[in-house]
Amino acid sequence: MRRLGTGIGWRPEIADTVERMPGVDWVEVVAENVCPGHLPPSLLRLRERGVTVIPHGVSLGLGGADRPDEGRLTALAERAEALGSPLATEHIAFVRAGGPLTASPRLEAGHLLPVPRTRDALDVLCENVRIAQDALPVPLALENVAALFSWPGEELTEGQFLSELVERTGVRLLIDVANLHTNHVNRGEDPAEALAALPVEAIAYVHVAGGFERDGVWHDSHAHAVPRPVIDILTDLASHTEPPGVLLERDENFPEPAELEQELKLIGDAVAAGRERADGGAGAGAGSAGGAARTGAGPANGATGAGADPANRATGAGAGPAGGATGAGADPANGGASAGADPASRATGAGASPANRATGAGADPAEEAARAGADPANGGASSDASPASRATGAGAGPAEEAARAGADPANGAASAGADPAGEAASTDASPAGEAARAGASPANGAASSDASPANGAASSDASPARGAASAGAGPAGGGVAGAARADAGVRERLGVAQAAVLSSLVAGTPVPEGFDRVRMGVQARALAAKRADVVAKVAPELPVILGERYRVAFLEYARERPMGAGYRRDALDFAGHLLRAGSPQDTAARRELREWWLDRAGPAPRSEARMARAVRRVLLRRG
Repeated sequence: MRRLGTGIGWRPEIADTVERMPGVDWVEVVAENVCPGHLPPSLLRLRERGVTVIPHGVSLGLGGADRPDEGRLTALAERAEALGSPLATEHIAFVRAGGPLTASPRLEAGHLLPVPRTRDALDVLCENVRIAQDALPVPLALENVAALFSWPGEELTEGQFLSELVERTGVRLLIDVANLHTNHVNRGEDPAEALAALPVEAIAYVHVAGGFERDGVWHDSHAHAVPRPVIDILTDLASHTEPPGVLLERDENFPEPAELEQELKLIGDAVAAGRERADGGAGAGAGSAGGAARTGAGPANGATGAGADPANRATGAGAGPAGGATGAGADPANGGASAGADPASRATGAGASPANRATGAGADPAEEAARAGADPANGGASSDASPASRATGAGAGPAEEAARAGADPANGAASAGADPAGEAASTDASPAGEAARAGASPANGAASSDASPANGAASSDASPARGAASAGAGPAGGGVAGAARADAGVRERLGVAQAAVLSSLVAGTPVPEGFDRVRMGVQARALAAKRADVVAKVAPELPVILGERYRVAFLEYARERPMGAGYRRDALDFAGHLLRAGSPQDTAARRELREWWLDRAGPAPRSEARMARAVRRVLLRRG
């Protein structure tokens, strides 16, 4: 696994600070906020110094019922190449719902929402991940997300869900320990149990961030100092394995540079403490909370438990049959390796060679060649493909290529100028966005039976490459064993469920049965507040023009009008709504708002002189 070291999230507000900060080995940038042809000078200078830059996507929605949008995948791939990144990252989440698949209005969450941990959702996620892997020039890592609510009827724990995802796709993991803490407070989930079930050899790097608690609910704000419980979870993770990289996330309320440097030191100390605990446990034959007791390994196999080196754990080196089975850290019931795998296969989680499994961000040349050289014409991931090419998901079959080519144009491509906050902020405007104003109700979310494949209904005939890999994969086949494509019915069921949930959060329709209504209310208010904040960032003139009235007016607007496209479109729609209603009451402010809207709502900007006058008026009022 390639070592990244200590990193920090690069944001324009702290660009100069990050450049001067000692001990920063790498940075992560929100992919939707940079343009490949016009990278910020600060990022270019960091790259020239040898600092690794990794794009972190927020708009793919791989956990959604639709297949990934080809335009968004292309945009992420372009950013990874422009930045010279060793990998790209995204989230296990859904960020939009509705549309042709469910015959309901397209809705945007503007946020990363949790997917249900069910077999149906896992099947869809795995197929979406394989499509994304085929489209990207570098390995993909996925992040666990924070949640304010739980889905009823879940069939898997977080650890089981992530373990099976890795086993079936070979995807890397980006473990956010702050999100584990959030889910502990909000959903009662035990972080230690989740860590114990993780295939730690698949971890690409780790996120650490702060938040706050209000009325018994933890909000993952990325705007507060990292709390002690999050640091403790990081220490526990480091006692299981040495993370290849750890990154501090901070999105707003940026403190003084000295405070950021102190947080980075705190993170480094936590990792060191975890490694010391692991080293001590290895001498006694047991690690930390995971340890030999977790895997059932005897003293002879204790070194391959919590305190083992990642390479040893990945290969099961030195372990007998029992030790090999514990290399993945879980039995099948706990979401670990498949029951039919031999010890070596179960230790690696995908049956791939140790070198390929151990390589994370820095995949070896053979693996990179397998990814780059496998196209459908060359057979893709056939049933007799080598483990390296199978694990990387190289090569999609004709059916998958056709599905990607027929992606719903309403999904659009993520523009280079996505909103600063980035959280699932798509920037594509489509007619479906206007239709979304009516609000999608569960009744409207019923899936039509004649959904076409181009609209997201998965055809039931898996592509030859995938079918062969799935049907013919035995224990030696590894990562793609059991990786059958999700059929149309599975996608429709998931799509209807997600549309009903999102509609209740953003369009005021009834909360679906089985959900905690109080928590759903908290989530709905949080989404509206975030929406107001992000619109104020992408259109900073609006709070200036409207003054204190801005937030109240926007929340009133958002209550009845869900977001159907991106935040920039949302800002224009909000201004247009106010003008149609005769607001604001102040004549000068209304004139200024109208000028602002006219300058941006047309197919092309108005004259530069008029634009300059409008900007000057706003700046004078702000001063």
